[in-house]
Amino acid sequence: MRDKILGELYKNKENYISGELLAADLGVSRTAVWKHINILKEQGYNIETAPGKGYRLLEMEDKLLPGEIENILSNKVIGKQIIYFDSIDSTNGYAKKKIDQLKDGTVILAERQTAGRGRRGRGWVSPEGTGIWMSIVLKPDIPPREGIKMTQIAVAAVCKSIRELTKLDALIKWPNDIVINGKKVCGILTEMAGELNKINYIVIGIGINVNVKDFPEEIKKHASSLFIEGNKKIDRKILLVDILKKFENLYGAYMRNLNLNETLSIVRNYSAILGKNIRIIQGKSVKMAGAVDINDDGLLLVETENGSRELISSGEISIRGEKGYI
Repeated sequence: MRDKILGELYKNKENYISGELLAADLGVSRTAVWKHINILKEQGYNIETAPGKGYRLLEMEDKLLPGEIENILSNKVIGKQIIYFDSIDSTNGYAKKKIDQLKDGTVILAERQTAGRGRRGRGWVSPEGTGIWMSIVLKPDIPPREGIKMTQIAVAAVCKSIRELTKLDALIKWPNDIVINGKKVCGILTEMAGELNKINYIVIGIGINVNVKDFPEEIKKHASSLFIEGNKKIDRKILLVDILKKFENLYGAYMRNLNLNETLSIVRNYSAILGKNIRIIQGKSVKMAGAVDINDDGLLLVETENGSRELISSGEISIRGEKGYI
């Protein structure tokens, strides 16, 4: 019911709609409408109440409220259900705890994370109202070996959106980072659970430093934001919706025949590492190699110092000789 009331307010945005008309259209009492309006206000929606006129939805403050996003998002799967928090420890953590209650394509959004996580157990700084901190829940009917490809779909969607909407030279540092001028602006953490022949769920955590203006000293030389790199504030809502639309398109193209070609054309075209000498960290192992290609499964093909070639499925990559990269 609350979503329907919000929908009617969006249709009449900036104009008043009477509580009596809302009640009649939705088949509830005016008291019920009033109660739902008050809950929406508590959730952060800027709704003005005027005696004799009714209610109207005013321009919102810079929050990623689900009603606004759903109003402009036309996706069939990704983002059909959006769960929003002002603050949470970790969107990935919440997704995994509540996974049985979440539909395929659910998006969990937070204005702030208190215990955001990156790869290799590192923390991720997620200050309030300055970034996109979200998780996408997927429950695809695909073999478990295919799950690794979801990271490539996510990183391609984010990179392409950033490039198109900000005109910044965003690049993909395989397998899961977006960098601009050698500094990380986005990290992706994909977590999966399944059985021998079945995926139970995939949770893709995406953290984007959008309007972050400063970073702690210990990460300043490695981290940046779209605001810092472009010297202007970015509309987080527009960027978020565009990313979700691009993700749905790439994910849909993949699911039709388990073909990653459309995604890989983006990943290869905007790669930060192909053709360069890199260092690969896998657990306690460190090796030097040249990044040759990304194969059709999204794996990194490298040539080691002794001339042999091998495929890398995971690992931390840094570019030799470029101090900005982590």
